Amino acid sequence: MGRDWITPEAGRRLAELSAELHRQVGLLIGRDGRVTHVILGDARGLTIPRLARDRTGPARLRGLRLVHTHLAGEPLSRDDLADLALLRLDLMAAITLTPEGLPDRVHLAHLDAAAEAEAGPPVALLPPARFHELTLDAAALAAEVEQALARRARAQAVAGGEAALLVGCFPPRAAAEAAMEELAALCRACGLTPLERVVQRRPQPDPRTVLGRGKMVEVVTAALHRGATTLVFHGDLTPAQAKAVTALSDLKVLDRTQVILDIFARRAGTREAKLRVELAQLTYLKPRLVGLFPQLSRLGGGIGTRGPGETKLEVDRRRIDGRIAQLHRQLEALAQGERLRRRRRRRAHLPVVSIVGYTNAGKTTLLNRLTGSRLEAADRPFATLDTASRRLRFPEEREVLLTDTVGFIRDLPPALVGAFRATLAELAEADLLLHVVDVSDPEFRRHMEAVEQLLEELGCAAVPRLLVFNKVDRLEPGRAARLAAAWGAVACSALDRATLRPVARAIEAALFRRPEARPAARGLAARA
Repeated sequence: MGRDWITPEAGRRLAELSAELHRQVGLLIGRDGRVTHVILGDARGLTIPRLARDRTGPARLRGLRLVHTHLAGEPLSRDDLADLALLRLDLMAAITLTPEGLPDRVHLAHLDAAAEAEAGPPVALLPPARFHELTLDAAALAAEVEQALARRARAQAVAGGEAALLVGCFPPRAAAEAAMEELAALCRACGLTPLERVVQRRPQPDPRTVLGRGKMVEVVTAALHRGATTLVFHGDLTPAQAKAVTALSDLKVLDRTQVILDIFARRAGTREAKLRVELAQLTYLKPRLVGLFPQLSRLGGGIGTRGPGETKLEVDRRRIDGRIAQLHRQLEALAQGERLRRRRRRRAHLPVVSIVGYTNAGKTTLLNRLTGSRLEAADRPFATLDTASRRLRFPEEREVLLTDTVGFIRDLPPALVGAFRATLAELAEADLLLHVVDVSDPEFRRHMEAVEQLLEELGCAAVPRLLVFNKVDRLEPGRAARLAAAWGAVACSALDRATLRPVARAIEAALFRRPEARPAARGLAARA
């Protein structure tokens, strides 16, 4: 085989320089044999600079190999192997030195597509060899590894989207399993396929890397080895955390808010919904500009100079501020039309019933069944973003307006609450709130609490409620009736029209014969 992993002259000079300086010295070498970086470390290690991302993907290596020195005759360190896996280098080589400062033995490792990430970095260690006896065709080895990675990627390929590894950091007693299950559902709704979930319990997230650098390196290594292209964090990342985690690898890094924003962007159908989603995205993006452009901080000159980086950051912020102001004006114009329609309804004495509830509780299906409508309903989070109203007729020529609303969720991102506040605030003007609950969900109590909390924040505490327990067809016989009695709710299955008569009668009683109305849903925490 060709002996192109490093030339004898370069290896000898590298060893001599390292012995002279008493520091580790490294070379990053491309597949064409050209040196791209010379790295000077200390006696115990070196730090690889941030590398370009022009070669990325689960089946590709970086196209660079690191050849560096070890002063104490030690083999490849844990950091060496972690760097090999995280940066997807073609090869990691460590040259030990003789007492005279000449090349002695070489320790080598490369990525191993067949290794199990749970056992440590997915690498293969080659037997140590004498420097002057080692022959290795580095380019051929890299090509062979990439072929194995490609086969693994094809075997792990999932239809319908990118593969993601989910990461959660929770206090010791938090309900992590349910929260991660919900995050997985959100990921699937925006086209991601969850491969694995990693949960760490600690009082507070690490302010820099969420889980701590050591654990984060393990997570990133596992994600790369499993063929994931994305890391999704349950909690919101600060700009500093997003920057630190992104620096560890070429993986895309998202947090829960970004996933929800992406779902909203996919679902928005009307002009108003699209404007509100864009407003939420820009509101979220603005404080994170400095984290998105880490290179800008290095573009300035000396003390007292602004530099092109700061200028670009200011320009980006001004553009976002201008677009946010424009969106507010456009949404205000649309709101004027809605206010006019509400005045007309009040003059016509048409009661309004707003359907609220946790996302995917079956609100749209219930509206369709009650009114004979054909609004799009789907078994996925946030299938409804655009407010829709339909008339429901009762005897004696009485009508009410049923209004579908966007689904709620625990810890709804503040950017979305702000963008949709004008729409959600209309709930306070409703004559009745129909709180629909998927009672078959084991977390239905927490979902109810989340909805009630947001309604309180929106100033809807005084609006009467009618609690509807939906999807009772998924419960064992008798349990639905017991739960409904305990909570003062009406039980139904939106898929079974026969079970909807009690719902219609309860709406009629609440609006037209108030003394017969069921009590509003209150004291959720007390009954939880």
